[in-house]
Parts: sequence; C-alpha cells; structure tokens
Amino acid sequence: MANKGDRGKGQKLGSVLEPNVEPFVPRRGYDPRELRSWAKKTGFVSTFSGETERSMSGRRDLNERFNNDGFVDRVDLEKGGLEKHESISPKIEIDPILGRTRNRGVEIEPVSRDGNGRDNNGVLGLRDGAVRGENERRKNGVMEPISGPNIEVQRDGLNGNGNEAANRNRNMNGHGVEVNTPIVEEKKDDGHFDREVGINVYPDGDDLGDGGGWNQSPKIICGPRDNPGFGPLIFYGLQHYLSLAGSLIFIPLLFVPAMGGTDKDTATVISTMLLVSGITTILHSYFGTRLPLVQGSSFVYLAPALAIMNSREYRNLTEHKFRHIMRELQGAIIVGSIFQSVLGFSGLMSVLLRFINPVVVAPTIAAVGLAFFSYGFPQAGACVEISLPEILLVLIFTLYLRGISIFGHRVFRIYAVPLSVVIIWTYAFFLTAGGAYNYKGCSPDIPSSNILIDGCIRHAYTMKHCRTDVSDAMRTAAWVRIPYPLQWGIPIFSLRTSIIMIIVSLVASIDSIGTYHSASMRINLKAPTPGIVSRGIGMEGFCSLLAGLCGSGTGSTTLTENVHTIDITKMASRRVVEVGAVFMILFSFIGKLGAILATIPQALAAAVLCFMWALTVALGLSTLQYTQTASFRNITIVGVSLFLGLSIPAYFQQYQPESSLILPSYLIPYSAASDGPAHTGSKDLDFAINALLSLNMVVALMIAFLLDNTVPGSRQERGVYTWSSKEEITTDPSSLSDYTLPTRVERCFRWAKCLGV
Repeated sequence: MANKGDRGKGQKLGSVLEPNVEPFVPRRGYDPRELRSWAKKTGFVSTFSGETERSMSGRRDLNERFNNDGFVDRVDLEKGGLEKHESISPKIEIDPILGRTRNRGVEIEPVSRDGNGRDNNGVLGLRDGAVRGENERRKNGVMEPISGPNIEVQRDGLNGNGNEAANRNRNMNGHGVEVNTPIVEEKKDDGHFDREVGINVYPDGDDLGDGGGWNQSPKIICGPRDNPGFGPLIFYGLQHYLSLAGSLIFIPLLFVPAMGGTDKDTATVISTMLLVSGITTILHSYFGTRLPLVQGSSFVYLAPALAIMNSREYRNLTEHKFRHIMRELQGAIIVGSIFQSVLGFSGLMSVLLRFINPVVVAPTIAAVGLAFFSYGFPQAGACVEISLPEILLVLIFTLYLRGISIFGHRVFRIYAVPLSVVIIWTYAFFLTAGGAYNYKGCSPDIPSSNILIDGCIRHAYTMKHCRTDVSDAMRTAAWVRIPYPLQWGIPIFSLRTSIIMIIVSLVASIDSIGTYHSASMRINLKAPTPGIVSRGIGMEGFCSLLAGLCGSGTGSTTLTENVHTIDITKMASRRVVEVGAVFMILFSFIGKLGAILATIPQALAAAVLCFMWALTVALGLSTLQYTQTASFRNITIVGVSLFLGLSIPAYFQQYQPESSLILPSYLIPYSAASDGPAHTGSKDLDFAINALLSLNMVVALMIAFLLDNTVPGSRQERGVYTWSSKEEITTDPSSLSDYTLPTRVERCFRWAKCLGV
C-alpha cells in the first residue's frame, strides 16, 4: 500500500490511485439537505440539465485519494481542490418528464472484472452513461455495501460536454502492483469512433452524437490543430462546402431576380459570394475564434435585404434597378459591419454575453427560418412537379437513408442537398427538353417576347421558374472573371437602412455566439473565454465589411449548419476548412461556373431553401437542450417569443403597398417598411421602425431577451452559458491553446487583453 506522502506521485490526468480499498458502507441514509449542501459546495450539476458549466476536460487534474475508512477526498469541481473525509454522495439527475430529482447511484461504483480487465459478461469495464450508471443497490432505504478491490470513477462533463478523451482507469493486477488500463477505442462499421464511455449501436446507424444525443461528446477523428494528410484535406474541405451549398449559392438565385437583376448579375453575385466566403473563412480561422467554422452569406441578412429592396422608391424603378438596390445594400452592410467590429474588438460583447443564453438564442434563430414561410413554397409552388420531388428527395436522404454508410462515409446525410439538386436538376432538364414547358407561339426567351403576347403572359411565369434553358448567363458570362470591391459602384449610405443593418448585425452576432458554444462542445474543447468570443464577433464584423465592399448582397457570418456537418463527419481540423476555402476562391474566378449555377430553375432553388429554412428552425430550437426543457418558465418564454415574433410582424405586414405596380404576393410582407403604421414625423425613422418590427427575428429577440433577463430562474434552469475564465488560463495555459492566435499576431496584440490574447 502506498504511503500517504506518495499518493500524489505518478498520477496522470483523470486517473484514480487505487490502494487496497475496503468495502464502502455509508454511515447513514442520504438526507436531501445534505445532498443540496454537497452540490452547493462542489458546484455539482446534473447531467440532464445541461447547465453550461465548464466541462471537466482532460486537462484538469482530478486526483481522488482514498483512506482506510472507505471515504474519498472530495473533488472541488470549480477549484480542482480536495477536501478530506467527505462521504460519497449519490448523483442527482432531473427527471425530463416530471422535473423531479431522481437518484442515479453513487458516482464511484464497482466493476466486477476478471483477471483480464473484463467484467463478468466479457465486456470491457467501460461505463455506458445511459444504462450502466443506474445503481440498484438499495435495500430498505440503505445502500448495499460495495465489494470488490476494483473501482471505477465516472466523471461527467458538465453542460453535456463529457470531455473525457484522456481518462484512464488504474487497476490492480492482483499482486498489489499498480497497472494502467487504457481506454479501448472501438470502431464502428462506418469508420467513426464510438465514445469512450460506452458503445451504443442503433439500428439506423445513428450513435449518441446524433439526434437526441447531442448533449454527449462525440469521438472526433481530427482535432482543430491536426493535419489529416493531403488527400483527406482536399476531400473533407470540398465536403464541408458541398454540404453548405444551400446557404452559399441558392440565396442569390432568389433575391437577385427580385432586385431586377439579369442572369449575368446572378452569376456574378454567386461568384462574389464564393470569393467572400473563402477569404472570410481563412481570416476567421487565423484571427477569429480559430474554430473550424465556415463563414458565408447568412439567412439573417436576407429578410432585411428583401425589406429594403421592396421599398416604395424602388418598386417602379426600371432602369438600373439592380445596381441602385445593390449599392443601397452595400452601404447599409458596411455601416452594420463597422458597428459589429466595434462591438467585438472593444470588448463590449464580453459584457453582453452575460445576458445572452440559450433561451434567448433558440427563438431568435428559429424566427430567422420561420420568417420565410410566406416566401418559400409560394415560389416553389410555381412548378410543383419540380419542387415537390426535391423536398421529398432531400427528406428521404436526410431522414430515411441517414444511417447508410458508403466507404465509411454517410453520403446521404452529408450530401443530401447537392445530391438531390443534381438529380432533380437533371429531371427538370429532361422535362424542358421533352417539351413539358413549350407553349404555342411562346418563346423561351423570357420575358422579352412573351409579355407582348396576351396568350403567353399567363405562361411566362411558369416558363421562367421551371425551364432550365431560360438563363442566358452561359452565353454572356466570361470564362475568367475576378470579383473586385465596388464592382457595382459607390455604396449609398442612408440613415434608415443603416439603422436596420445595425440591429441585424446584433442578431447575427447572437447567432454566432450560439454556434461558437455548440461547436466547441462538438469538438471536445473547453468553451472559449468572453474575450475570444468578442474577438470572433469583431472579426465577423470585418468580414461583413469585405462582403459589403465586394457587393455580395448580404453580410458574412458563421454558418450554423456547419456544426451539423462537423457532427456527422467528425472532422474538426482548421486546415480542412482552410483548404476548402482556397478552392472556393479559385472557383470564384471561373465565370462560367457561376453561370452554370445560375441556370438552376428558381422553383428548384426555392424548394431547397424551404428545407434549409426548416433546418435553421430546428438548429435554433436544438439550443434548448442546454436548459431544463421541462421548465414552465423556459417553455413559456420560448412560446411567447415565437408566437409574438410571428404575430407582431404580421400586424405590420398587413398594410398593403400604395403603388401603381402591384408586388407579387410573396413580396408583400416585405413592403411594410414603406407602408407600415409607424408615423413619427421622420421618414427615415418611420422606415426603420416599420422594417425592424416587420422582421420576425428582431421581435423574437427583443421579447426573449427581455423575459429571460427579468423572469427569475436559476442558472441551471436557464442553461446559462458559462465561458472559460482568465483564472483557468493562468492555472492551465494549455487548456485554451486551440484558440490562441498565431505567435506573430499575438505579439502585436498583447495589449488587447479584452480579446483573449
């Protein structure tokens, strides 16, 4: 038996020093008050609640010492310290249905193993957090004695982030000699690693990291600083961007025609978005949070862009309408991005972080997707023989075929959107070539010839949205064209649009904050510090500034869908997204590539966006997993925020436009900026108020922010985000090394302590 003075020697991360431990017999039954006192002292949080406490990562020393009386020195979860002679208390978990606490047994329980380190069933003694943590050794209210020389310690990562890749169990070999038993990693058929705490195989091929098990940590194949090799870099880099095709290329297919742009303009905007996405992703990877996240055009900016382009002064404009609107959007995006940069680089975002929690983020992001319910299918419904098969096919790929693995890759889950688009695009081509959209006396040259013939006017809309040969971009686009700043002209700055984009940039920042936290958990990292988050928001503002100068039509922000891609592929290397970004930059120089994408029928693009908007709603609501979802407080706040976030804008949108040119029905809700009920005496202020209160995401944010920060509720109930602190950096500098700036950059910005440097 080791001497007391030698107990701390040779202990590794997460290991347990096991002398000859006598059977554990509690002195008395467990008193709930004692449990509450223990939880308060240790900072204990139940695994179900998901309160965003710091995950107990493998970088923190947790040394547990046992004495001869069968008691364990208590581990202080917050300070990493030890207190002696604390009896082992049972673990508490909140029942997800009733909201009551239930006993899940002691945290230290035995595993009866044979001489080979296996349990009596021949299975390695690894805990399955979902089943094997249950302790049924209760008899008449008193715990049974625990026998056996070997013990196993479960250390749950708080906030659902069981970051325990480095844990090892130390066992006795039967001769009184300590031996280290490493964790055994088992591989599934799809080539992905299972978790180190239990192996669960589901019939549909999902593991705990998918669906309902998002609050548990996956096994990441490649970490942020790892290099998977030349071949995997290219493969996974392209894979990341193909999986995000719905956000990158389909937005301009809808809003450019609504702005009065030509097919050539659509091709140019697509190329510009690819260039901006590539550049901003590399910048954020080196100088932002340094998480492996893709930057690109966001749906957050689409609704305000539609509100601005449908203002009264642009409705009857025919000559150079697209350029006028684009320059107005550029000016607004530039002002909003400057505000976002100041908010981040000044460190003010660190102050706001304490008020931004999952109950605020969830309805805000959900409202971003719900804002387009009156725009999505009305556009797709112009050609149901194309849009309905697309929606059905993408749902089949993502839901019914999600467990199918081909060569170790879940092809249908990762490439659901591009695969379905290629199939339906080919189907639409055969429909067009077969004459399905040929009408007597009508030419495919839309709209120049058919608007003059009464018999073709009613077919012009269908031909424009369904045919694959109406675009002249292939004939007019150059083979090589490099997008450049101010390519549409000098931006137009106005007070009304600037106010709108300043508020929208705040919504985009909140979207990114939730993505940062989710991404850090999915790739098994400690949560970033508030300074690192501020640095990321400031860099996103700078990236939006580049987007505004180049004229992509929307700002640049972190794509929330990227977290879903990382969760599926288990590939979290920064180099992967950087290589993919380089390819996007090269593709943006090929003018014909943007022209090819511009030939996608508008009905097909609208059908894809219907799925993408629905996915945005789902990803937003999934943020509630970090809270107590059974809490009446939380569900009331989210429900009220979503309902009023839809109902209040509907009140502003009911005011019909006063114009000689009647807008399409799907654009009328976005005309409230000029025709809304607000009248303050200032036209610019009226325009801004009407526009902002007609945006679902803005109203949902205001209501959720107000209620969550005024209605009483515990931190655990609210699921308060807990970011890493400066003290943790001082104690363990390597714990946040994945967020550290490059050496030369860090030397230049050492003065910026508020940015986590």
